[in-house]
Amino acid sequence: MTPDLPPPKIIISTGEPAGIGPDVILQAATKAWPAHLIALGDRNLLATRAAALGISVNLIAYTTTDVATTHVAGELPLIDIPLRANCCPGVLNTANAGYVLAQLDLAVAMCTAGEAAAMVTAPVQKSVINDAGIPFLGHTEYLAAATNTPHVVMMLVSGDLRVTLATTHLPLADVASAITREHLEQTLSILHTDLIKRFGISQPTVTVLGLNPHAGEGGHLGREEIDTIAPVCEALREIGFQVEGPLPADSAFIPSIRAKTDAYLAMYHDQGLPVLKAIGFQGAVNTTLGLPFTRTSVDHGTALELAGTGNANAGSLEAAIQMAIELSPCSPI
Repeated sequence: MTPDLPPPKIIISTGEPAGIGPDVILQAATKAWPAHLIALGDRNLLATRAAALGISVNLIAYTTTDVATTHVAGELPLIDIPLRANCCPGVLNTANAGYVLAQLDLAVAMCTAGEAAAMVTAPVQKSVINDAGIPFLGHTEYLAAATNTPHVVMMLVSGDLRVTLATTHLPLADVASAITREHLEQTLSILHTDLIKRFGISQPTVTVLGLNPHAGEGGHLGREEIDTIAPVCEALREIGFQVEGPLPADSAFIPSIRAKTDAYLAMYHDQGLPVLKAIGFQGAVNTTLGLPFTRTSVDHGTALELAGTGNANAGSLEAAIQMAIELSPCSPI
């Protein structure tokens, strides 16, 4: 504990209004937190959803002059961002795509200005944003562009298992060409730096997965390991990085390897994440490395079929809030 530091201000986007973002944020607000939580979203939407779910939460208007205090259970400081169109739980509306992105833009502005120590993002529906005519690959890419950050890294965390991605939201057919030596070097450098700076691991060990089955089988099942991945790993080992691999993905997560691994680097989205989600889906957290501020998120989608039903599980959001607090430079923990 560092009692002389104020609790961090954590900004939380409510995400897609037709999804479970509002539901799980309202659930989380009923608990006490050692941080000043600030939600972004439509006040009427949250009030209506809370009433429908039987959740008692007092929505309090937030202003930038508010002094940071620890979160009081049953209260939720809020910056009111009006919906562009009426919203029913489970029913997408392209008219609200701009509303979703307005939350992210304000969260970025507040973190960049130092008004908030970290941001937590509720899930968005990528398809409805694209259907509205706005190109959108995902939070990770949007936040990188919004902060002019040339290279960011997606990491998902469940307990002591950390999985990062060399490529994120790409069709599988485009993955191999996207894995270049320069790209891997930048990714591993950011991962190494943030494991030290943000996670407090003084000498992190990273296990790198091969792209192909059996890590290429000596070139018989692909040459990406020989031509690109292995040379990068070796070059980084020569300058002091503790890098293992490339290892076959099908055996890299066995207990003996996990025990000595601080983080994995998977080559594509669906290579490493099924393992992590199978182990701890409801408590997993998505975080973006390389940004000028801390960003964490839930590790699930909008779950439209659960919105407004009372059946949404807030475990991933609460884990994301907890991680944002722990990684915050103003954290009292």
